[in-house]
Amino acid sequence: MSYTLITANRNYSSWSLRPWLLMKALGIPFTDRIEPFTKPSNYDEFRAFSPTGQVPVLLDGARTVWDSLGIALYLAERHDGVWPDDEAARAFAMCAVTEMHGGFSALRNDCTMNVGVRVKPRPMRPALVRDVARVREIFEQGLAQFGGPWLAGPAFTALDAFFAPVAFRIRTYGLDVGKGQAWVDHVIAHPAMQQWEAEALAEAWREESHEAELADAGEITADYRQS
Repeated sequence: MSYTLITANRNYSSWSLRPWLLMKALGIPFTDRIEPFTKPSNYDEFRAFSPTGQVPVLLDGARTVWDSLGIALYLAERHDGVWPDDEAARAFAMCAVTEMHGGFSALRNDCTMNVGVRVKPRPMRPALVRDVARVREIFEQGLAQFGGPWLAGPAFTALDAFFAPVAFRIRTYGLDVGKGQAWVDHVIAHPAMQQWEAEALAEAWREESHEAELADAGEITADYRQS
């Protein structure tokens, strides 16, 4: 098998980070292909390789696998380690991954992904307060129930990959996740996360709509990106 993973800007693309990090952490080889966001909608251009006009997309020979969850499920059928071996941990991981994939809209909308900056957020609306509280609950439950240092036990799994973009958001906006901060620090220190961050900081391009979302999110207190 020969995989190509298509992702977008390191700084912005939270959905891209999920399968990229999962494959890096599990040692699954792939060709890394970046198709950057160049305008508010890249649908027409991305339709050349993605049936949804979105990233990420995994190419496996002539086969196209789309959506971050679809890619994770596809990889789980072909590689060990995507899900925990322990049955209880696996059930927890699967439920939390699907919850992350389909929920947390306030967190996504109010705390846009931007790896290279630090932001003093605006006062949080109730929906965002609920989302952050739920994230904290998942983190603390996973660490307490399965012993850490990862969210479903001693090994990195899809659960960690799917919440990794949240870890960057927590750092960017200074969100309080209680004892779950131990996992945030742990995952950001992962070599693959460090590589993703370094590449994000080195990106020179900016996309106007993403930058506008950032400005709406709060006051930028630091910007470590290449100018």
